[in-house]
Amino acid sequence: MQEINDFILAAAGQPWVLFLVLACCLIDGFFPPIPSESVVVGLAAVAATADVPNPWLLALVAALGAFSGDNIAYLLGRGVGTNRWRWMRGRRMQNAFRWAGLELRKRPASLILVARFVPIGRVAVNLTAGATHFPHVRFVLLTVLSAILWAAYSVGIGLFFGQWFEDNHLLGAVIAIICAVGLGIVVDLVITRLRGKLPEEPDEESGEREASREAGA
Repeated sequence: MQEINDFILAAAGQPWVLFLVLACCLIDGFFPPIPSESVVVGLAAVAATADVPNPWLLALVAALGAFSGDNIAYLLGRGVGTNRWRWMRGRRMQNAFRWAGLELRKRPASLILVARFVPIGRVAVNLTAGATHFPHVRFVLLTVLSAILWAAYSVGIGLFFGQWFEDNHLLGAVIAIICAVGLGIVVDLVITRLRGKLPEEPDEESGEREASREAGA
């Protein structure tokens, strides 16, 4: 265990670790399997007692990566839409895109800010914002704020829990990551409860009945 702690401490003190953070946060903006929260929270937990990496620099790099990733996703949505690739055409993702489009018209600011904390949610919102030609300047301003809030939250969680495990950086990082993931799930559940479930895609039979009623009218 001591060897693992020494390795984590040595890696956290290397300059390249911040480039890893930047890359993870950037890619996570349009590819949710990349665990950007885990990387940021884990390193912040180490920084709580080891002072490496610098927490302020970690938060800055995380925010920069998150902002860049969100805006790359926006440009992808604007360029290819939300139907180009197979993973986009699944029922769940199409429902998510449809929901994001409706919410962007009603409450864009709160949606973009909150979606940053939900991995799949932020990808759906970012791509939909681009595909629906949501004003880019406004999107940039909102993603600046959302990236700062997300980075501060992630680093704050790591620092808070990491300081309890001064002699065990691995355990501190693991517990901080678990708490961050748990809070993310709670946020997701609260959003679902407050705004309702994603709208279901109408089946063909109900669509035909609706068309018949409109034709009869």
